[in-house]
Amino acid sequence: MTDTIIKRSPKEKLFAKLYLEAFPALARYISKNGGDFEETRDIFQEALLIFYEKTVINHFDPGVSDNAYLLGIGRNLWLKKSVRSFKTESLENVDVVESKHEEPISERLNSFLKTAGQKCMDMLQSFYYERMSMSDISTQFGFSNERSATVQKYKCLEKVREQIKTKSLKYEDFIS
Repeated sequence: MTDTIIKRSPKEKLFAKLYLEAFPALARYISKNGGDFEETRDIFQEALLIFYEKTVINHFDPGVSDNAYLLGIGRNLWLKKSVRSFKTESLENVDVVESKHEEPISERLNSFLKTAGQKCMDMLQSFYYERMSMSDISTQFGFSNERSATVQKYKCLEKVREQIKTKSLKYEDFIS
């Protein structure tokens, strides 16, 4: 029996290469940030379409490797999805169940916010509770532009998340 040779188009070869090289890295990133396999698959497919449209159809040269560019697109899509699905709620509206041996959740959350620093606390409060725009936050906190303020807000949130993970607490403990 002879082996059949499958001839692939350049587009198919590119997609196969990207799946093999970029998908595992994106899956690790999304998994570390609370996503599952299905979400990773959806994000990767969307990122692949955007990548193809920008680089192949529009002849855009990103100036980095195809894998790096595709991963960047995937990460941005995941961040956008995370922000859309993140629901903020005033702690006053959350029913808190407290253990006799543990400090109240609002106090634990406050202690984690304090570890991020006063500037982070103030920025997060301005954004989530006072509902200030990133443009106004940029001006108030002395950032050069809105993008810098957004990046700093993300870093502040990551500091808090890392503290929560380090202390082996569940994210679900803080939201209902």
